[in-house]
Amino acid sequence: MRVAINIDHIATLRNARGGNDPDPVRGALLCEKAGAVGIVCHLREDRRHIKDDDVQRLRSALKKKLDLEMAATEEIIGIAITTKPDLVTLVPEKRLELTTEGGLDVVDQKKYLGAVVKQFKQKNIPVSLFIDPTEAQVRASADIGTEMIEIHTGEYADATTESDRREQFQRIQEAARYGKSLNLGVNAGHGIDYENVAAIATIREIDEVSIGHAIIVRALFVGIEQAVREMIQLVDGK
Repeated sequence: MRVAINIDHIATLRNARGGNDPDPVRGALLCEKAGAVGIVCHLREDRRHIKDDDVQRLRSALKKKLDLEMAATEEIIGIAITTKPDLVTLVPEKRLELTTEGGLDVVDQKKYLGAVVKQFKQKNIPVSLFIDPTEAQVRASADIGTEMIEIHTGEYADATTESDRREQFQRIQEAARYGKSLNLGVNAGHGIDYENVAAIATIREIDEVSIGHAIIVRALFVGIEQAVREMIQLVDGK
């Protein structure tokens, strides 16, 4: 299982004070050096953390994969097509949410999202859809021609009882297996941390996990390279 790092909250810290520090691009390069397979950033409509210039600088500086998370809006689609990231991950977006609260409803938005996926495919930009772990959402994602899915692991991460956590884990596992049966690439992310990642890492059908907040928090105490290495070791079962 591969580990990609979301560097949004480096930008959050920078924006809280203004100026240029800490620089998310510098942080991203250190994540690459520490073994991350790719870098994830979310260009939100309100630009609350990552800015347009950050995306351009990341595209120029990174040696590995750039995964651009984004809402499927006309403005952000245009930026993505111009930037040409290695992957775009379409996510739902609400202005008042602190972080992404759930997956896309692909079932109800098949026509629109299908057109967006087609638009990116015409530009040779692979597309992933961030979805809840249900068979219907996985099936709908495959139906509209996306190359991969990212399973929302938030409910698993937020579970407060062991029985609930087992139930949420099973949903993720079943969705991952179903995605693979439909020849989709399968990623997972949201709320994954140093305590719960080991279980997710046992799901062989998941190709890659995207982890952000937990890494940045850990980096405050041990440095970002060490934080990334520790997470990779946990994913590798070491």
